[in-house]
Amino acid sequence: MPTLRIAIPAMDELDYLPATLGALSTQDTLHPFEVYVCVNQPDDFWNLPEKTTVCENNQKLLDFLHNYKKLHLHILDYSSPGLGWKGKKSGVGFARKVLFENVLADCDLSDIVVSLDADTLVKPHYLQSVADQFEWNPNMNALAVPYYHLLTGGDETRDRAMLRYEIYMRNYAVNLLRIHSPYGFTALGSAIAMRAGALQKIGNITPLQSGEDFYLVQKFCKMGGLSLFNTECVYPAGRYSERVPFGTGPAMRTGANGVWDSYPIYHHSFFNPIREAYGKLKNLYENLISVDENDFLRFLQKDSNKPDIWQEIRKNVSDYPHFVKAFHQKADGLRILQYVREKHRQNPEKEIIALYDNLRLWMPEKCPSWIKPSLPGPQYTLKDLNTIRNLLFYEETQLRHDYG
Repeated sequence: MPTLRIAIPAMDELDYLPATLGALSTQDTLHPFEVYVCVNQPDDFWNLPEKTTVCENNQKLLDFLHNYKKLHLHILDYSSPGLGWKGKKSGVGFARKVLFENVLADCDLSDIVVSLDADTLVKPHYLQSVADQFEWNPNMNALAVPYYHLLTGGDETRDRAMLRYEIYMRNYAVNLLRIHSPYGFTALGSAIAMRAGALQKIGNITPLQSGEDFYLVQKFCKMGGLSLFNTECVYPAGRYSERVPFGTGPAMRTGANGVWDSYPIYHHSFFNPIREAYGKLKNLYENLISVDENDFLRFLQKDSNKPDIWQEIRKNVSDYPHFVKAFHQKADGLRILQYVREKHRQNPEKEIIALYDNLRLWMPEKCPSWIKPSLPGPQYTLKDLNTIRNLLFYEETQLRHDYG
């Protein structure tokens, strides 16, 4: 029976991590599990008066962890004076890398690594549900777990920002899943599980300052064996944050001030050329079409700065299935996002009608009559935004199940 290895980075998480550990202590799994916590910060925080609170909270958290008896904890201290991050080796991406290195040093390659965040709650059956997915799917290498952000129930500005950001994420995921893109995942560091052997094979996580979870899941997507469905969710907290350049925390911080430029609601029509390109791969392999016949293919060709990227791929593959795989290596999740962003820049007016058009197309029988061609902004109540979030959550869950 594989051991579950839960990896949690923590910086200034004294207010949140105890609840997360409490949720883990109530797990009803049959599998043994161990928890690895990396308490971390840049070492120069000790010399910055404005970071005194972070340093003090990290020390209090270490004391709490050393006295915590309900779980088998591995405590990694990268926050005490002289032990913190130095130079460019810092941030949550590097904390996850160090966590995974320690896990891999301890574990059997059949063990399951569960990436979690310090502010994320789980229900008692969560770990067993993850273990079940890997047991039932022996070819599965990684799992992008469903998520559902918790609301404060009292801070409306914060809750509205959280819901608006989640609507952005779910809208994008549903668009990708409906065109059967292999990159139809949502990557949250608190919602990833993987076989230890697969993590070792892809060379661990790339320790970026932000977005490291996206590139990790994309690596598994290219490797093969990524699943999106699980019977249990994780429940991250919706929080303002300045610890990373982009992601949930920064999006909420800017969104609370009404700035959502980096997180638009994309219209479903932007994804049609991608779906059409998938349908033309056989003809592309046989060199029967020009890239000018499809907008997404034209974008990929232009982005490559090469005379003919597809002819180069044809020369290096032995058959059509290998060509398809090579195509998706080029047309990956990052390229898809860049393409959709470009389409949005060219057609910004479509954002006004995107939510209305998308919901009426995807779920005409469930789309509320009060949904209008407008942005999900002040004209919607908090209850309205939560209803929209739940509609998209339901649609995404069905599509995740179909994906596998």
